[in-house]
Amino acid sequence: MADLPGCCSTCATCLLCPYSCQWITAKKEKRKGLRTTKYDCSWFVFLFCVFLFTLVWLYFAVIILNDFHNFNEFIFRQRKLWLDWSLVLLIATAVLISYSSVLLVLALCLQLCGQPLKLHWVHKILLILTALVVAAAFTGLGIKWAEEWKSARISLQATGPFLHIGAVGGMTLLAWPLASFIYRTRSTGLKVFLLLVYCAVMIALYLAPLGITSPCIMEENQLPPKPALVGHRGAPMLAPENTLMSLHKAVDCDVQVFETDVMVSADGIPFLMHDEELTRTTNVQAVFPERAALNSTAFNWTDLQQLDAGSWFLERRPFPTVQSLSPGDRKEAAKQRIPSLEQALEAAKHSNISIMFDLRPENHSDYQNFVNVTLRVILQSDIPLQQVLWLPDGFREDVKQQAPGVQHVYGRKRLENEESVLHVNLPYQDMSSEEIKQYRQDNISVNLYVVNQPWLFSVLWCSGVSSVTTNACQVLKEMKHPIWLLPSSTYFMIWIVVDCVSFLIIIWAFFLMK
Repeated sequence: MADLPGCCSTCATCLLCPYSCQWITAKKEKRKGLRTTKYDCSWFVFLFCVFLFTLVWLYFAVIILNDFHNFNEFIFRQRKLWLDWSLVLLIATAVLISYSSVLLVLALCLQLCGQPLKLHWVHKILLILTALVVAAAFTGLGIKWAEEWKSARISLQATGPFLHIGAVGGMTLLAWPLASFIYRTRSTGLKVFLLLVYCAVMIALYLAPLGITSPCIMEENQLPPKPALVGHRGAPMLAPENTLMSLHKAVDCDVQVFETDVMVSADGIPFLMHDEELTRTTNVQAVFPERAALNSTAFNWTDLQQLDAGSWFLERRPFPTVQSLSPGDRKEAAKQRIPSLEQALEAAKHSNISIMFDLRPENHSDYQNFVNVTLRVILQSDIPLQQVLWLPDGFREDVKQQAPGVQHVYGRKRLENEESVLHVNLPYQDMSSEEIKQYRQDNISVNLYVVNQPWLFSVLWCSGVSSVTTNACQVLKEMKHPIWLLPSSTYFMIWIVVDCVSFLIIIWAFFLMK
């Protein structure tokens, strides 16, 4: 490395101490032996790769927050331990990204100051551990939660244009330390290699918008109507799930459909419950400790009415919104009991909203009787049958014969030339924007679940989805417009301006450093 003037002794000390754990002075004889070697350069490259690796994981961590409540429920079913693991995820991710970011900034500043990049061995070990932790996180995501890869691809439709601008800006800022290194090194081959790599990356970034697609790149007058809201088990961020309070809170959020789950008690009473066991959403362990592990259908209606279906909501706080509940709402939540389907139908009828439900468990030996009992309750409730959306696939033809007015919703895509499918209910990961638009043209209602984050709601809104099932009806209700909507001409202008400004700054950086 050539010896060029660097920064002052104080600045060099402040930078080198946390990076290399060495105190230095500005005199060269005191810095003898502290030169950046190829070995040191390789560790800088590793540091840069770890930073990018953790940055990508940070992006994934933010994206999967939309579905993290499912992960919390999964852990509870496995370990009987309730914790908002999203906080653990975000804190751990913030620590990793902050650590690698600080080290990278120190390294770049040291390079600009002409100081040696002697990474301390403690940092080397911690960087290796950081890379292993993030790799393990990605591996676990791929094995246990593979559908989140699809979520990430969808998220690029919402973030692609902004990620492009951020990537161009970040690589543009790297022009200063890169120019400093190139002007200091004597190796012509290394200079040429670094310049070629940098130019190749920048050209790829400049042309990246050619491959960026988003349904929200459209004219304002082309925006489809706002999707209707379907309350997932009601309004579970505002009230205990699958309770009458949750239904009423969902009505306050202007939802058009109350989505729930139905089971049938041992004495033939359909009631609202999602889990096959009662442990997560009731106090069954305190009331019936010896029967707590039994299936929900093993309890008769008298037993079920003894259970508290609301206090768990206040104690475990499944969502951060629980903390902001008013004293009146807290008091009402604590009084909630397991509602029967009859009670839910009555509430839906008076509130003039539809009700959509699954009938569980599908593999029960007496499932046909469950269907018949449920149909009997629906027909006796006098609710308009067009307000009942039937999800279960089992014995669907019998349902059509006994209750021809019920609307049938299918949990699959339509088959080729199939005309009977008018409503579909699918995970949001299973429908592309192109498929949504095609279904809309064919007058097929598409409901996608579970959509909680505004960015995801915006993408599906722009795609033209009919409705979404959500936990966050109070948030999506307030959205009057997608988060962003850009005409293609405006996006093209932004693209050109960003690329031109970046190019000029890079030229100026190399000229200035020379």
